[in-house]
Amino acid sequence: MATVAADAKPLLVEVKGLKHFYTGEEHLVLDDVNLELTQGEIVGLLGRSGSGKSTLLRSIAGLIRPSAGIARLVPGPDVEDPSVSMVFQTFALFPWLSVLENVELGLEAQKVPAAEARARAIAAIDLIGLDGFENAYPKELSGGMRQRVGLARALVVNPSLLLMDEPFSALDVLTAETLRTDLLDLWSEGRVPIKSILIVTHNIEEAVLMCDRILVFSSNPGRVVAEIRVDLPQPRDRLDPAFRALVDDIYARMTARTEMNAPMRDGVFPGTGIAMVLPRVSTNSIAGLIEEVDGTPFDGKASMSQLADSLQLEADELFPMAETLQLLRFAELRGAELVLTPSARRYAQGDVDQRKALFAQALSQHVPLVQHIRRVLDERASHEAPARRFRDELEDYMSEDYADETLRTVTLWGRYAEVFAYDEDDDRFSLEDQH
Repeated sequence: MATVAADAKPLLVEVKGLKHFYTGEEHLVLDDVNLELTQGEIVGLLGRSGSGKSTLLRSIAGLIRPSAGIARLVPGPDVEDPSVSMVFQTFALFPWLSVLENVELGLEAQKVPAAEARARAIAAIDLIGLDGFENAYPKELSGGMRQRVGLARALVVNPSLLLMDEPFSALDVLTAETLRTDLLDLWSEGRVPIKSILIVTHNIEEAVLMCDRILVFSSNPGRVVAEIRVDLPQPRDRLDPAFRALVDDIYARMTARTEMNAPMRDGVFPGTGIAMVLPRVSTNSIAGLIEEVDGTPFDGKASMSQLADSLQLEADELFPMAETLQLLRFAELRGAELVLTPSARRYAQGDVDQRKALFAQALSQHVPLVQHIRRVLDERASHEAPARRFRDELEDYMSEDYADETLRTVTLWGRYAEVFAYDEDDDRFSLEDQH
């Protein structure tokens, strides 16, 4: 008997208690993930890089086996033998095969007779708007056209479930918008065989534009921390006040300080003290964001969605920048709004030396690793120390990759502010005034 959800739509995907580790049991990527996907809905997985969304997608597709729990397709009255196809961020086409041959590949694996495979592939190519390009090769196509080939290859096998892993992120804004709209048109008109779509995205507006439900993931490890239903009628208007309100609400949820996320210092980065994991945010990005919010039309205060629009940034790019401002006390995150502090506004109006002084003060007061490196350098007679010493210390608290990224970030910030110097050839820190 088919499993049926509360709203009486047949269940298509069931995930229960799913966990996934990388490197044995050293790195927990997904922890106790539970979700259901019913027929006739588009569901978005929204979260930051490293939250395990793509890992979940691959578990559902059967490409990897979870460390614990289940991820399965559920047979139903209309779908006795459910199947799945996947569209990737990178187009994953074989460059030596034509468009037609790339689309036929999945059918060959299913041992579909050649004549039928050819007819179905041509129909799929026509459906996604590439009629006339059957004999072209990937190098002759634009990025948007190559992604259409990937979509045709996924649809030609008549899947019950379409999994999409950031399918539009490698495309320019206008191409992504066109392809997104075309897919929604095919879906709403019932011209594609798929019963449901599950899409991974970092783009909050994209999730609200496309999805019936949005599942928000936390990071380190990945968990579903919020489920948001999108009841706006299709096609959706980005300028609709209800649309904007929902986008702002999601930004607020994703920046909220919550015990559901990893332990945080001041609501930003995992860990405390020198164990804070710091993202690779450049000083140019920090300065640019401060200048954007300080200037017209924001005058020191801007919603995250407005900033994403004006700077053409996805949430996954904007959040680390905004939270770095918060860490340095250059801004406060109030719900979905970024508000500059007085020191940030002085920074925006200052000259190069004034900016460096303000940045150095913020680092020395609010970034414990900077304080630690500077203290070690001050205490040593040579005023020098190998970077390896600090890298090893960080690896007591975090993975090797996170330790490397955190130290690179602090090195970049410290050199800009002239808190200390760094010699890349020797991989050593020193005090600037000693040379």
